[in-house]
Amino acid sequence: MLSYLQRASIDKTAPFSSSCIARTTVLMLTLALLRHAKSNWENPGNDDFSRPLNARGLHAAPEAGRALRELAIVPNLVLCSPAQRTRETFRLALPQMLLAAVPQIDFDDKLYLAPATQMLDQLRKVDANHASVLLIGHNPGMHNLAEALAGPGGPSTQALNERLAEKFPTAAIAVLTFNKKSWRDVGPRTGRLTAFWTPKK
Repeated sequence: MLSYLQRASIDKTAPFSSSCIARTTVLMLTLALLRHAKSNWENPGNDDFSRPLNARGLHAAPEAGRALRELAIVPNLVLCSPAQRTRETFRLALPQMLLAAVPQIDFDDKLYLAPATQMLDQLRKVDANHASVLLIGHNPGMHNLAEALAGPGGPSTQALNERLAEKFPTAAIAVLTFNKKSWRDVGPRTGRLTAFWTPKK
């Protein structure tokens, strides 16, 4: 028998909110990985940290926010690299998510250009009360982390895993669920990839 939270992760029409989580023992953790939208390389005066989004990125970031809403992602916590392009991606995506309340936001220096191992270290420090986390960062770390966390599954999960293996483009979103009570217990192959969204070209 599936729990309410497990059914909500499969049936995207099921109501899913932070208030629901607050009243229920956490049986599952949800992680949404969002790679920043496409950035501008045209200004040689900008260092990597300060690069803003380009026109394509400015269009894709709100689109990613709408996708998060359609995927029923209601984060309790947002972990975001402090780079200009990740901040802009979050700023433009947030209004499109139509959240009832603004989640806790942590602009973490350790997420800037972080490898997958370092991002996982930061994720494992998250309090278990945050059952749904949105992590916004950079490749190749984001792609490597998503692939590392995604475990095997049925035919539909396998198809998603194969799509993910091909590439993790800018503004893409990978959603993973974990049958864990604590983020400390999250590790390689412990998650299930439930969605992989990429923006329209």
